[in-house]
Amino acid sequence: MKPWEEIPAAVYYRGTHGVIVVYDVTSAESFVNVKRWLHEINQNCDDVCRILVGNKNDDPERKVVETEDAYKFAGQMGIQLFETSAKENVNVEEMFNCITELVLRAKKDNLAKQQQQQQNDVVKLTKNSKRKKRCC
Repeated sequence: MKPWEEIPAAVYYRGTHGVIVVYDVTSAESFVNVKRWLHEINQNCDDVCRILVGNKNDDPERKVVETEDAYKFAGQMGIQLFETSAKENVNVEEMFNCITELVLRAKKDNLAKQQQQQQNDVVKLTKNSKRKKRCC
């Protein structure tokens, strides 16, 4: 593939376990794009953990995306929301801990599901100790 050729979106998402979708709380346009980004993730990932992050939450004067609107949207999408400030290190560690826990829990649940499926697929053969004798 040549550098100027477009790489299919599925390549970017291959093997993805968790996605952090970040928008700028001082930019309404970035928040509007969140829906498109989540749709792209849903189209290219089978089962992936997602969280929504509103960054730059350190300047209330410039904030245009209201917390209530973001929480409502996150609730509709079934994902958790974190408002963070990377500049002031507010909620950043909590956000990373959350996505890590979500991914690990999903991996554990998937492993348990696979093991249960394997157990269901096993045919158990037992030796029958009470054989009936037949005469021919």
